[in-house]
Amino acid sequence: MLARRLMFAFIAALVVAVPSTIWLGRRVVAHSAAPPRQVHYVVAARSLEAGELLKPENLTMLEWPAANTLSGASSKIEDLTGRTVLYPLAAGEPILDRHLAAPGSASGLSGRIPEGMRAIALKSDEVVGVAGFLFPGTRVDALVTYHVNNLPEPVTSIVLQDVQVLAAGHQIQPDPEGKTVSVDVVTLLLTPRDAEKAVLASSQGAIHFVLRNGADRGESSDAPVGLSQLANGTAAPAAVRVMSKQQKPGNAYEVETILGTKQTTESFR
Repeated sequence: MLARRLMFAFIAALVVAVPSTIWLGRRVVAHSAAPPRQVHYVVAARSLEAGELLKPENLTMLEWPAANTLSGASSKIEDLTGRTVLYPLAAGEPILDRHLAAPGSASGLSGRIPEGMRAIALKSDEVVGVAGFLFPGTRVDALVTYHVNNLPEPVTSIVLQDVQVLAAGHQIQPDPEGKTVSVDVVTLLLTPRDAEKAVLASSQGAIHFVLRNGADRGESSDAPVGLSQLANGTAAPAAVRVMSKQQKPGNAYEVETILGTKQTTESFR
């Protein structure tokens, strides 16, 4: 009797377990075989150059895995139509918000100026322009040579550091073949404060540009350099010594020495 009951329980368990196992197996297989969920992003239908205005015929949609979302990408062509391209884009490349000028901004150079920044053109000579290697996108320091009150010799000082070149002459993009171009006007991207310094520096003397390594973001705190330092190689502040002799009562003489911003006076008989 006990054996018959055990056999009945075993058969009942099989009747329940087998269909359940088959159903769960089919669910697992169906889930694993299902393709990953896709989203659609707007991409360039052809190669686009900086300064181009986006048109519907230049854009297309591309499927993209939903698990790997792109920050700043758009899923609607009409959202990007009419905006200006800031950087060259390859065909099929997703178009991100950082690739485009702000909505409603003008095309050309003004569309490439970030909010809160300014663009200013500074004149230099072709030789100072690092032999034509000042391309848009490179980073430079700007030096100015000027005269200081009470100093007969000129001094050279760094007035701008680690600033970006927006345009070289009328070019806002480097030459695709890497050809050098000699220009006498360079447009820099500056903060409003640095723009004030640039205007003041340009009114004081000749501006020279020094090309930087793009990865070098350090700043120099060196003092201005004068002609006297070129002669003796010292690291003292830029200065000269000026002797002025004035006769004082009682046959006394006064000697005034000016060294940079330091001034001393001594009397002799």
